[in-house]
Amino acid sequence: MTWITAGSLAAWGWLLLGQGFFWRTDVGLPRRTPPADWPAVAIVVPARDEAQVLPSSLPSLLAQDYPGRAEVYLVDDGSTDGTGELAHALAKEHGGLPLTVDSPGEPGPGWTGKLWAVRHGMALARDRMDAEYLLLTDADIAHAPDSLRELVAAARSEGLDLVSQMARLRVVTFWERLIVPAFVYFFAQLYPFRWVNRPGARTAAAAGGCVLLRRDAAQRAGVPDTIRQAVIDDVSLARAVQRSGGRIWLGLAGGVTSVRPYRGLGPLWRMVSRSAYAQLLHHPLLLAGTVAGMAVIYLAPPVAVVAGAASGAVVPTALGAGAWAVMTGTYLPMLRYYRRPLWLAPLLPVTALLYLLMTVDSAVQHYRGRGAAWKGRTYARPEAMP
Repeated sequence: MTWITAGSLAAWGWLLLGQGFFWRTDVGLPRRTPPADWPAVAIVVPARDEAQVLPSSLPSLLAQDYPGRAEVYLVDDGSTDGTGELAHALAKEHGGLPLTVDSPGEPGPGWTGKLWAVRHGMALARDRMDAEYLLLTDADIAHAPDSLRELVAAARSEGLDLVSQMARLRVVTFWERLIVPAFVYFFAQLYPFRWVNRPGARTAAAAGGCVLLRRDAAQRAGVPDTIRQAVIDDVSLARAVQRSGGRIWLGLAGGVTSVRPYRGLGPLWRMVSRSAYAQLLHHPLLLAGTVAGMAVIYLAPPVAVVAGAASGAVVPTALGAGAWAVMTGTYLPMLRYYRRPLWLAPLLPVTALLYLLMTVDSAVQHYRGRGAAWKGRTYARPEAMP
């Protein structure tokens, strides 16, 4: 136990100082100078069975205070709950930006439903307006009135081809409070925002709920066609843009929020497990390494403290307490960002255990043929792309 806890403490020392300061929450939009001419923007919203959240999200897009031309394209991806009809009714009630609602039919072979819908929305926009930028945003994302203006100003000021903001997710229920801040914390640990945002960076990521993409960059990267099978489409999109020479940026949002409720552990479990094994490239060795790593880094410290205190073993207790203290300290900024009680920070190992189990379950469901299941569709392991 001494060696394991020593390794955990060393790992936390590295994570604290050497992993791009991932735990800091001060990565906001970069310098924003209003452009002399505001470019046209097509807002593409893929939507499948989103009638529950659309009244809280779509009006915020229609009400964007944007000086240039902007239009909203909501792509109804085979909804059975009246999503398309509701979108028309909301546009009639609230007015604002022009809204087009259309459906692409069932996804083509090898396409995920969301990317098929995005492809259709991009084609609609190309036919109807000469947009310089595309705002790709999920149907559960609400935007502050100046959201689009701020995104475009940042992209123009910094010469960015892709600007993405991690939406502030909902944290109302007990399970949301326990799991959601950790979701963003783990994402930032895997893809440190400061690393993503460095010129010439090798780390690429985006947050799919809010992505402003230059149309020329999309064409140069061949998206969405080149990532058509991607379950983790936001990271794949960022990688494609970066590999084609584009500059990308990722940070936390102030005025972009998710309104999707997760009223129990089950929906949150499915949200994480549907793509966790895909993140590990469906590779058993990567799964084994991830499970072992999470056990050492997150679970060993509290186990060492409890077991060491019970047995009187001073060294493993001290090492475990040190690792647990650093872990707790790195989680505090995320809890402050989400305005959650700071006493949740020492419970991060409990949340990490849940994520570990979700990851294992993701692999189990994959091998049972039910991996990457979402809203009635199940996606097989992607084949190698040409």
